[in-house]
Amino acid sequence: MSIIAFPKETVTGENRCTLLPSNVKAYLLMGAEVHIESGLGESLHIDDKQYEAAGAKVIANRNKLLAFADVVLTLHKLPVDDLALLADKVVISFLDPFNGGDYVQALCQQQVTSLSMEMIPRSTRCQKMDAQSSQASLAGYVMVLKAINALKTILPMMMTAAGTIKPAKVFIIGAGVAGLQAIATAKRLGAAVTAFDTRSVVAEQVQSLGAKFLEIDLGETGQTAQGYAQALTPEQIAIQQEAQGKCIADSDIVITTAQLFGRKPPVLINKETIASMKPGAVIVDMAAENGGNVEGSVAGENVVINGVTVIGTGNWANEVAQNASQMYANNVFNLVSEFWHKEDKAFVVDLDDDIQKSAVITHDGFITNETIRTIYENSNIAPKEIKVASNDKVESMLLVENT
Repeated sequence: MSIIAFPKETVTGENRCTLLPSNVKAYLLMGAEVHIESGLGESLHIDDKQYEAAGAKVIANRNKLLAFADVVLTLHKLPVDDLALLADKVVISFLDPFNGGDYVQALCQQQVTSLSMEMIPRSTRCQKMDAQSSQASLAGYVMVLKAINALKTILPMMMTAAGTIKPAKVFIIGAGVAGLQAIATAKRLGAAVTAFDTRSVVAEQVQSLGAKFLEIDLGETGQTAQGYAQALTPEQIAIQQEAQGKCIADSDIVITTAQLFGRKPPVLINKETIASMKPGAVIVDMAAENGGNVEGSVAGENVVINGVTVIGTGNWANEVAQNASQMYANNVFNLVSEFWHKEDKAFVVDLDDDIQKSAVITHDGFITNETIRTIYENSNIAPKEIKVASNDKVESMLLVENT
């Protein structure tokens, strides 16, 4: 019987966790043994006894928990020191493999099979395990609340004996999962909402939520096969900045959600545009932690630029940790159950499967993900120290894993 382990998160201020007591039974029904680190749910006011009552075994010693595990499930990537205990084991979490060359190298050196939740494909089959989308949806909701908290006015129109209050104007840049949730939330609270996205195909979705879609002719744009926005040229970004300037200047709240998967986000609002906004307006920069959509935004902080509050606190889903944990716990369970061998009661690595071909980053000491492999083949990051699987090596592993 395989042991699935759930260690506590080590990132300061993180309140989410990867397992709720309600999830334990589902793992037990698969034939797995569930071990958790003591205190796993304490930030959500869930004590160890609730996990034990559900059928989990509570382990106080973290090293012991990891050493005896077969599969380890976390939210953030494990500290490098933990990896020495995980040789030949499966680890599933958000890994940020595009920006973590040293960490990917450590995974290879320790022979860890790692699956990155960011790399789950966006397909019908994968919707139930798409943690990137589930957390982004909550982020869109939270960003509106953050903006309201900083704004000195209400959002809805009010007609009172003391006069009429006009609705606040909200402009949302980016109509992906987070942007659409932000639109829906702002509309429910009574704001007048306008949105823009480089992908004209989402205009209908924006309008279906009751918002106005800002039309900007950028020439040829589009989206990737996974549904992400294509990167714009510098010329297109300049056109966008100029065309959306009037809308930004007229807005009470601006929320930017433009993040390019695996790349630095574009700067969409410069300080000159911020200076055109009314004092007391608010900007929420979803991408602040990764470089920012807004010139002058600071990761993890709120700053005031020319009287405009720019919010870059990040880790948005953590603000609603109970629901975020519920959604993430279900996402990872759906991923594990998809590849669970009922007879062997074990997680099966199948590099020929479309999901694992994308999500598995390292296996058997090699980088097996084609995209990440190409990045490191073309980089200066310790090319002789990171073992990169050749096509022959990948095919050889496929034969082994699929027998």
